[in-house]
Amino acid sequence: MEKPVVHFGVIPRYNPMVMYRNYQPIMDYLSEHTPFRFELKLSRSYADAIRMLREGQTQVASLGDVTFAEAFREFGVIPLVKPLNNLGEAFYQSIIIVRQDSPIQTLEDLKGHTFAFGNIHSTSGNLIPRHYLFRRGISLFDLESFENLDTHDKVVKAVLKGKVAAGAVKDVVAYQYQFHGLRFLANIGPIPSVPIVVRHDTPPAVVEALRTALLAINRKSPEQIKEMRGWDPEFRNGFTEAQTSDYRIIFEMLDSIDEGCGARCH
Repeated sequence: MEKPVVHFGVIPRYNPMVMYRNYQPIMDYLSEHTPFRFELKLSRSYADAIRMLREGQTQVASLGDVTFAEAFREFGVIPLVKPLNNLGEAFYQSIIIVRQDSPIQTLEDLKGHTFAFGNIHSTSGNLIPRHYLFRRGISLFDLESFENLDTHDKVVKAVLKGKVAAGAVKDVVAYQYQFHGLRFLANIGPIPSVPIVVRHDTPPAVVEALRTALLAINRKSPEQIKEMRGWDPEFRNGFTEAQTSDYRIIFEMLDSIDEGCGARCH
């Protein structure tokens, strides 16, 4: 008998080829360890990932903190689990990057230079770094110019190619490209790790099977370490349960945008 299908959405953190390579192995794991067959559904944009979840095209999704807050407020999605980092903690960082040979040595030096943020709906690529810079006296208007790029890897490549002087990306991407010529100007965190969410009407059997399979991952097991080698780096250290209250700081930042991060933050 064929297993019932559960569609799993993901915000477009990277280009489509990388997204499929990083997330399809997780679908294979879930299909093997639950009574369901999980199918990956890629979205064209952060807003598209929310729309697919809202319309029921996906029942489960890996969202960012900001997109979770948006989906929670719009149609009541439920955070199920969140990934652990390599220290076993449910946090990650945003990192401001420059080229290794850049003359920029301090945050103050960013003034008068170009800057690339991530997608306007990105937590670590946009909301967090804009708040961080603003709180340290650096307004968007102090920059020569700024732009929002679709994905974290596009921000990294823009910095490495010299198209912009600096940028902001999530830590796993910064570490991936660090030895290609990046230097870290600031590590911003801790940020609550990104939730895997379900629609409020997702069948309880799906919710429980998904939760059980993800919480069962043992990051110290040699067998599972080998199995997770091809997974997205953010998901290779196991999971812990998530609550809406874990993301209180994100809701507060979104509510304080007008006075909290300069201009056109979100």
